[in-house]
Amino acid sequence: MVVSGGTQDAAVVATGAAVHPGPDDQPPMSHREIMRVFSGLLLALLVAILSSTIVANALPTITAELGGTQAQYTWVVTATLLGATATTPVWGKLADLFSKKLLLQIALSVFTIGSVLGGLAQSMPMLIGFRAVQGLGLGGVQALVQVVIAAMISPRERGRYSGYLGAVFAVGTVSGPLIGGLIVDTPWLGWRWCFLAGVPVAVAALVVIGRTLRLPTVRRPVRVDWLGATLLVGGVSLLLVWVSLAGQSFAWASPTTALLVGGAVVLLGLAVLVEARAVDPVVPLRFFRDRTTALSVVAGVGTGVAMFGVPVFVGQYFQLGRGYSPTVAGLMTIPLVLSLAFTSTLSGQLISRSGRWKRFLLVGAVALPVGLGLLATIDHRTDLVLVGVFLAVVGAGVGLCAQNLVLAVQNTVPARDLGSATALVTFFRSLGGASGVSALGAVLSASVAARVGTGGGQSASLDLAGLPEGVRAEVMTAFGDATGTVFLVAALAALVALFAVLGIREVPLRTTVDVEHAVPAPAVGAPVPSPGTPAGSAGRSGDGADRG
Repeated sequence: MVVSGGTQDAAVVATGAAVHPGPDDQPPMSHREIMRVFSGLLLALLVAILSSTIVANALPTITAELGGTQAQYTWVVTATLLGATATTPVWGKLADLFSKKLLLQIALSVFTIGSVLGGLAQSMPMLIGFRAVQGLGLGGVQALVQVVIAAMISPRERGRYSGYLGAVFAVGTVSGPLIGGLIVDTPWLGWRWCFLAGVPVAVAALVVIGRTLRLPTVRRPVRVDWLGATLLVGGVSLLLVWVSLAGQSFAWASPTTALLVGGAVVLLGLAVLVEARAVDPVVPLRFFRDRTTALSVVAGVGTGVAMFGVPVFVGQYFQLGRGYSPTVAGLMTIPLVLSLAFTSTLSGQLISRSGRWKRFLLVGAVALPVGLGLLATIDHRTDLVLVGVFLAVVGAGVGLCAQNLVLAVQNTVPARDLGSATALVTFFRSLGGASGVSALGAVLSASVAARVGTGGGQSASLDLAGLPEGVRAEVMTAFGDATGTVFLVAALAALVALFAVLGIREVPLRTTVDVEHAVPAPAVGAPVPSPGTPAGSAGRSGDGADRG
């Protein structure tokens, strides 16, 4: 086993590994150097979040102009989540084997190409396809940003920087719907700029990352489990396609359902067999033997439903259920975002000081089902102040859960597994989001159809302006009343997350990047090592070449 300088990109790696280049006495990164790298990472994270939220309030307009249906409306969101979810474990595993910097640059490039193509789409099927391409890059960005941060900074110090992540998430979440609403409300722009607007940000992120990110390169034998990756992606894709289309394009109990679910079970079963025998599996099954990791994965699914589902259906509620413009609908989500930003930033600072995270995670896990349960009571006449309060409760739950679940898992694995472990949590969170948005969309479609007396949710037009006045009022009322049912289902998923969090055993955050060099966390109130501390400190990334 080789140890180099205390903390490296993979500070302790498998036997025969070596870290190149950089002498052992090379000083760790200073806070200023970390922040330079952070500027590029945060830009990448910002553009990824924008891609998910900018369409939230623009989708009714986009769907109406392209002649789409409720099913296609949902698929514009689901396609991106599908591409991101299915490929996240692969990106994470590759990050354990190859240059993290190069992989992040590739992911950003794929994302940028998908964004440009989305802005040029001429039909709903084209847009859905290009959103899937966008999702392929998104899966890499959202996993690799956290992997790079974990490679530079110890779990104890990471709380200090997680506030920046929370702030960027909040800015992206609030500005996305607002920007999307303003774009579609501005005649000389048009909805296509919802996809093109993020391109300059992605390019800026590529430039900054190329100039500032330096991680030592870990050399070890590379065995990419392509068979396991293919089976995993195939099985997850079939499962998500089934969840997305069942109840709309075909019945839940139908031959198509049997084919899709049966195929997913077979492929995922084969994936488990392959991963159990692989020398270097994409998803090491040993992760699931760790209590913290296994329960964090379960909690991540419930968190993902709220994290991705609430902005989509709240935006639709305000526009189709209450008749507000996309811009106003975006402004009405501000309570959700401010709450998320505040709780994420504050909890990160407090966790960094104390090294304790379970209490914050538990409060968030309670807030999620409570907030979603409150949203389940809304209809087309609910006081908007109450809706804002309910959204703030949900925002607090997401802010306290999302990053802390990742932190809890990263604290338990060696540096050589950071990529795979981080991607595992992100994967299941995205899986919860993708399947949640699809399933909730099917629930909303069926509920609206029942209220307006159509034969299917897709028959209820989303182009309210094109409907006769009497019919338009009926459809708006149906959307407003049906949305509560959607959040009731989401609340049940959040309850599962709460029970999982209750079972997680807290381990104080270590002050080293690698678990194999972990030292006991300082007592509460004790000084925390700064990023400039020598070996074993937080914040070592090295100036060596991960120049990819």
